[in-house]
Order: sequence, then structure tokens, then C-alpha cells
Amino acid sequence: MATDPVCGMTVEEGPEALRFVRDNRTYYFCSEGCVRSFAAPEEARRRLLRRLGVAWPLSVAVVFLTFVPAVPEGRFAAAGLAAVVQFYVGQEFYRGAADAVRARLGNMDLLIAVGSTAAFLYSVAVLAAPGRLPPATFFDASALIVTVILTGNYLELFARRQAGSALARLAELLPTTAVLTGDGPDRAVGLGTLRVGQAVRVAPGEPVPVDGTVRSGRSAVDEALLTGEGRLVAKAPGAKVLAGSRNLEGPLVVEVSAVGADTFVAHVGALLEDAERARVPLQRRADRLAQRFVPFVLGLGAAAGILWGAVLGGGLTLGLLVFVTVAVTGCPCAFGLATPAAILVGTGRAAEEGILFRGGDTIERAATVDTVLLDKTGTLTTAAPEVESVVAVPPATDEEALAIAAGLEVGIHHPLAAAVERAAVARGVPPVRYAELRLDPGRGVEGTAEGRRDAIVRDAAAAEAGLAEEPLAGWVRRAEAAGAAWSVVLRDGRPVGAISFRAPLAPGAREAVASLRADRVRVAMVTGDREAAAGSVAAAVGIEEVHAGATPEEKVGWVRQYRRQGHRVAFVGDGINDAAALAAADLGIALGTGSDVAREAGQVLLVRHDLEGVPRALRAARRIVGRVRGNLAWAIGYNAVLLPVAAGALVPALGPSAYGYLPVLGAVAMGLSSTTVLVSSLSLRWAIGPPRRGRRPTPVPPAGRPAAEAV
Repeated sequence: MATDPVCGMTVEEGPEALRFVRDNRTYYFCSEGCVRSFAAPEEARRRLLRRLGVAWPLSVAVVFLTFVPAVPEGRFAAAGLAAVVQFYVGQEFYRGAADAVRARLGNMDLLIAVGSTAAFLYSVAVLAAPGRLPPATFFDASALIVTVILTGNYLELFARRQAGSALARLAELLPTTAVLTGDGPDRAVGLGTLRVGQAVRVAPGEPVPVDGTVRSGRSAVDEALLTGEGRLVAKAPGAKVLAGSRNLEGPLVVEVSAVGADTFVAHVGALLEDAERARVPLQRRADRLAQRFVPFVLGLGAAAGILWGAVLGGGLTLGLLVFVTVAVTGCPCAFGLATPAAILVGTGRAAEEGILFRGGDTIERAATVDTVLLDKTGTLTTAAPEVESVVAVPPATDEEALAIAAGLEVGIHHPLAAAVERAAVARGVPPVRYAELRLDPGRGVEGTAEGRRDAIVRDAAAAEAGLAEEPLAGWVRRAEAAGAAWSVVLRDGRPVGAISFRAPLAPGAREAVASLRADRVRVAMVTGDREAAAGSVAAAVGIEEVHAGATPEEKVGWVRQYRRQGHRVAFVGDGINDAAALAAADLGIALGTGSDVAREAGQVLLVRHDLEGVPRALRAARRIVGRVRGNLAWAIGYNAVLLPVAAGALVPALGPSAYGYLPVLGAVAMGLSSTTVLVSSLSLRWAIGPPRRGRRPTPVPPAGRPAAEAV
């Protein structure tokens, strides 16, 4: 059991509870319908941030003191500052190294701890025994190793912390209370108290709190974020409604069929949970290399020191010098910088283009994508509909039909009504003024003016009443074949015209598909909308593979089917119904203008609703990963060439005395290697593309803002 800190109710964590666990955080519905999270303290993140606040100023000071000999006793001051970085800031690496030793495995923590400590301790020995060892010190190297790599760890932790709240966003779709009706006066109750068979009242403009069946009332309901259906869905007695959808027109009385964990929105949450749990995390290539590299370096240093010091008679001094030289030369500066430097530069440059990656693993997955599945509503198309065409029945004119429709739709909270009003303004058509208007929820609007009765009737109701027959039948068939919504305009019960609507293509949709194909990426559409609407949009953007009418479960099924065929799949979506597919794919790409749940479920976020960001994101990821591999190859090659030299390969040729200078040369080589890696990483800014002048990333919509209604 747990206690909700807001309402104070006790939450049962048994099979009846809607409960999700993510990154040490538990989300659930309490008995009052609240959605809350219990989180482990974030002290670890705060502690890391505090240490970085210490590390960077001290590291800069150490570098200054090391390379400015005019500072009196600068090396001793550098030793003190580097000690703080090494043993206070870097204690996380020592803990990781201790775990690796206990587990008898090598990892990056052990590599960092050994390399930085060897550089530090050797430098202390130089100060403690002046004249007995070469005068070079490596305090700057030890401090920068710890600071730079710890910075990369913090950024990764921050990205992961931001990525785990999709389920909380999903649960927040439901209101915390519902209006119970039936026995006695209506009253507000917590969702947790509702039972199957009871009835709730849903006012216009409010979200539906439960899954159920309409008992009374007629309305139009927006289910786009749940089902992907592009049009509003008319609801009449007997129709099913879903928790999380929004009632737009008339009041409804809904009989409860499911609450809490049994609702459709909770089922989507369960799909999201299953899909995320099924994903296998990418193995860390650097850790796999470190498992072999760390014991090799330590073993090589020890063996070389014993060989030259004891077996070959070089003495303790030469043996110790060889060991330190191996440790300093094998110091993981370049190896540790190879991945974080490229990722930091690459992700920063991508962010300027409105592309946000969540962590290094995301970039690695994006670089391997060969198949992109695109949602339609709100992704390939924009959310707000537009009037596509107006057709009049003679002797009426197009302007007359539009004027009637615009007058009837004034003040109606309906996406199609807003589209009619915008079209009338754009064409300069003044709306007819009506003395009386009557909304018939789920059907249309009627009005009276100068003794005439005018009306606009939505497509389903018009077809049912036979209003779409000749002379409009052919026009209606063409509109429906194109997947368009439509309405019929009436005067005294006779059609005077009709209006069709379309969802405009999203910016860059055609160009994005063409770019993906040019990059040899397979492109397909997977949508919950009707086949006709999906086919029309697919033809417009150049997509040949179309899977229409897909439920959230079927979207996940299509993702898994492509993956079973050996493809690396990216799914691009913006709605609640896309969240599970975004999580099930190798890479989820969400639009910043979409729902909060989709934004949190995606591993890549496109800040602007510009689908050209999809091919740009994949290209950026490929270039970043290519640069990381190049950096790692350089770092490994550096060690492969110089470690044998450090281990004494040149002693027979140069003599033991030459090894008094090798730690200095090793430090120089280490610095050049790190500089090469950094320059290579910085060049990603130009490899990904020059900054676009005059374009600034659009801010991500704030959390909690509902996505625009999709039609």
C-alpha cells in the first residue's frame, strides 16, 4: 500500500490497481481518481551537479597552474586542487571501479579510475622526490579525465530523467472526478468510486471520464488522439464512448462499462509498458572494450615493470618507471572523450535544427534505422481542417451556399465550423445573419432568417437522410473516395450546395518522404484513419505501403512485423494512439506539437511540425555514430602503437636512460590524441550542416497542453 500525498487516500498496489513503474517512479490511480507519482529522492542527481560545479573551476585552474610556470609553487597548488577533483568529484568512478573488481569485470569506471589515479600519483611522486624522477607532472590530465567524463554522465542522466513520464501523461488524460447521475440529484464523485452500470453526465467541452455506452443525448466526440480517426465521431443513444475522448457539442449521459485500469486509455498504457519492457537495451561498446582493455593495460604494465626491473636487472627505478609510463600512456583520455564529445557536439547541433535526442543510445539506434512508419493524422497532415471545395445546386451560387454555411456555423465549437468561417473570410463572403440558431448535436445546425429555414448537415447524417442524392451524388462519391469530410447546405429542406473539407499536408511531408527514399530508407503509413483518407494522403506524399484502420494494438503489431523481417524500424507519430507504437519501435520519433504522451514516449522529439526533421535526424545520427567510431578507432590505434613503446620495446635500442623522458612524451602523445578526438568531434557542426540563419527552434509546447484537434 501507499498513500497519495495530495488527497491522502490509500492506494492498493494489487492486481486491481492501475500501476506503472518507471525509473524508480511509481504511477497509479488512487481511489479518488488522482494520478500521482512516488519518486525516489533525486539526491544522486543533485550531488552529481554539485560536484560538477566544483570540478570545472578547479580543472581550469589546474590547467592554468600547470602551464604557467611563472606562478610561484604552481605545481603544489595544482596538486591540491587536482586532489579535490580526483578524490571528491571522482568518487563515483572509484565506486564503479570497486564494483567491477568485485565482479571481476572491466568497465569504463575502472579504466578511468586507474588511468587518472596513475597520472595523479605519479605526479605526487615527482613533487615528493624532486630530482629522482623526471620533472613532468600530469595533474591537469587527471583532473580533466574526471571532469569531462562526469559531465557526459550527468547529461545522460538528465536525458534519462526526462524520458520516463509518458505513463503519467497518459493517466492525466482522465479527469479526477465524474458527475454521477440517476438516483437523486447529480453529484461529483471520484473516479475510483464508480461502478459498472452507473451513469455519468458529460457536458459539452469536457473529457469523457469512463468507457461506456450513451444512454441519452446526441453529440460529436473527438477521438483523434485515442483512435487516430481523423473526423469527429457522431454519438447517439447506444454508441460507445472512450475515456479520454472529448465531448464537443451536446450533453451526454453515459452508462459506465469500464473504469480505471479497464479503460481504453489504460489499455494503451499497458501496451506502452509492455513495449518498453520488451525493448533490449543496446550494449555499451565502450564497456565491452574496457572489459578487455583494462586488465590488459594493468597486466602489461605490471609484467613490463617486473621484466625490466627484476628479470633483466634494470632495477626498481626502471621497473617503476616502465609501469607508470604504461599507465600514463594507456590513460583513457581519448578513449573516454571519444563518445561523449561527439555526442555532445552532434546533439547540440541537431537541437539547433529542432531535433532533440534522448541520450546516446537513441543516437545509436537512429543510425541503424532502415524503415520509417508514419502516422497520418497530425503527422503527415496538420490538425486543423480546411475547406477544400464548395459546390452549389443551381440556381444557387457557390458564394450563396458558403454564406449560408458561415452564418449557421457562427459560434459553433467544431473544427469544421471554424474551417467554414475561415473560408468565408478568405473569400470575402459575408455570412447570412440568422434570428435564431438551433444546434442538433451529432447532425448539424438549423437557423431561421426572413421566414426561411436553412441548415447545414454533417456527412453521416446527410447520407442517412438521403440528402446526398442527385444532383450531389457524384460529387459526394468523389469526396468520400478522396477521404474527405463533407456537409450539405439546405434551404427550406432542399439542398443548395455542399462543402468538402481536407486536412492539409504537414510542412515538408512530400520532401521528407523523398529524402528518406533518397537515403534508401523504406517508408510506409500506419494509421487509424479510413482507407480512403489514408490512400489519398499517401498518394499526395508519395507513399506506396499503406496500413489503414489500425488500432493501437495493430500499430504495435505492424512495428513488430517489420522488425521480425529484420528491419530497424522508426515510428513517427503525435497522438495518444501512437504512444505504444513509438515505444515498440527501435526508434520512436514524436512531434513536439503532438500529445504529451507521444512526446514522452518518443526517443527523438521534433520541436517543429516539420517532417523534414525525420530524415535530418537519421542523417545526423549516422554522422554522429560514424564520428564516435572514428574517435574510438583513433583512441584504440593510439594505444596499440604507443603501449608497446611504453612497455619497454625501445629499451634495447635507446637504453634505460631514455625512459626517464617517456612519461613526458607519453603525456604529450596523450594530449595530442585527446585534441585530435575533440577537433574531430567539433567538426560535426559542419558535417551535420551549417546553421540556418534566421531560423530559431520553436519552443516545445508546455506540459499539460492538449494537442490540437485532428480532423
